[in-house]
Amino acid sequence: MNFPTESLSALWAPWRVEYFEHPERSENFLLDAAQATDDATHLVLDRGKYAFVIMNRYPYATGHLMVAPYREVGDLGSLGDEEMLEIWRFVARCQSALRECVKAQGFNIGINIGAAAGAGVPKHLHIHIVPRWAGDYNFMPVLGHTRIIPQGLQPLYEMLRTEFQKRA
Repeated sequence: MNFPTESLSALWAPWRVEYFEHPERSENFLLDAAQATDDATHLVLDRGKYAFVIMNRYPYATGHLMVAPYREVGDLGSLGDEEMLEIWRFVARCQSALRECVKAQGFNIGINIGAAAGAGVPKHLHIHIVPRWAGDYNFMPVLGHTRIIPQGLQPLYEMLRTEFQKRA
């Protein structure tokens, strides 16, 4: 008797259909969010004078956040001192908020600069803050080529937004 593996090869993630159903989406969602007034629609968690914090709509892990300058800047050398300082202060605040809200035990923090490095928006640099937990890299991504995101974006947005407001 053979085990019916074909029935196990799919993991339902219906919220991902939004990505495919909106072909009109902008070339630069970061610039759109930077200029928007409706933070909840764009998943913006906090704003400063030079930069802002936004949730990744298609996260690598629960709580995947990004910090970006308002200006469309493609490399670190183009940032001013004030922008650089505010961006890194936001990165530190992201870590604190994620430790509190999702009990993150570690972080992957990085920047993809340029299309060759995997930058999704090469003209608008952004820093990724991806929370991690001991043992979170299990068999699903390795064998099943599937990530499991156990929490919805909207409830997590509300939790993180409240946490950022406390830390303002």
